[in-house]
Amino acid sequence: MARLNLVSLIDRYNNDDKCRDLLERIRWPSGVCCLRCGDTDVWEIESRNQWECSSCEYHFSVTAGTIMHRSHLPLRKWFLAIYLMCESKKGMSAKQLERTLGVSYKTAWYLCHRIREAMGNDPLTGPTLVGVVEVDETMVGGKARGENWRDNKTWVAGAIQRGGRVRLERIPNVRKNTLHDFIARTVADDAEAIYTDELKSYIGIEDDDTRHETVNHAAEEWVVGDVHTNSVEGVWSLFKRSIVGTFHKMSIKHLDRYLEEMEWRFNNRNNPHIFRDTLARIMHTDPLMYRELTA
Repeated sequence: MARLNLVSLIDRYNNDDKCRDLLERIRWPSGVCCLRCGDTDVWEIESRNQWECSSCEYHFSVTAGTIMHRSHLPLRKWFLAIYLMCESKKGMSAKQLERTLGVSYKTAWYLCHRIREAMGNDPLTGPTLVGVVEVDETMVGGKARGENWRDNKTWVAGAIQRGGRVRLERIPNVRKNTLHDFIARTVADDAEAIYTDELKSYIGIEDDDTRHETVNHAAEEWVVGDVHTNSVEGVWSLFKRSIVGTFHKMSIKHLDRYLEEMEWRFNNRNNPHIFRDTLARIMHTDPLMYRELTA
């Protein structure tokens, strides 16, 4: 199946009724059921775009209890925002969505964070990376100023399976225990190899099944045969270009959501159904209140 493009999205879902039909098929593939009691004996209130349960008389809509809960934004604008955030390689800023959708900045900002929250729902857990895995760490955050420039930044660890998925996580430091714990939670025991730079914290991550090899960046050594960390460094480059070129600044408070967005989009880079799969996550993600974001 060909990947959905912007023109086909607009043609296919050019009104809220068509958008609602798709959401109902995603949320209730076996038929609409009551959100309160689970009964399938429901009837549609077409004038209000809601359903009523015959058993408990509960009224509900397809977006009730989801990340779209109580949103007054037209569904077609939700669809456009989701598509743009899925397909923009370096992300889509709230300012860009403000201009593109014709909404206020506050609405666009809140919309972006709710979509990121859904992208990060049901994250990868456990040691999922196999084969050859590259691991690296980087600092992200505010500009470097003065002697205490590190106070404005935070560490992020990344692990990527060659040709496969990436795992990104904010970490408190780059000490041995921290990085070894990150690797244990992301890289499978039977992985073939782990490639890193020369940071001493990585010493000892090899075992009987997995070898550890390094490149010495301090000595300007970047590639030794098959050993390099270019793949994970490419992820850092993409992420930092999105900060500088798209978002311009990023609050450490919300960093985890930006990392989850990056991870979701990168891991679905070859998925022709990424838009549909993102909608599915939105349909199964609890509401995110504005007061929670701004607390």
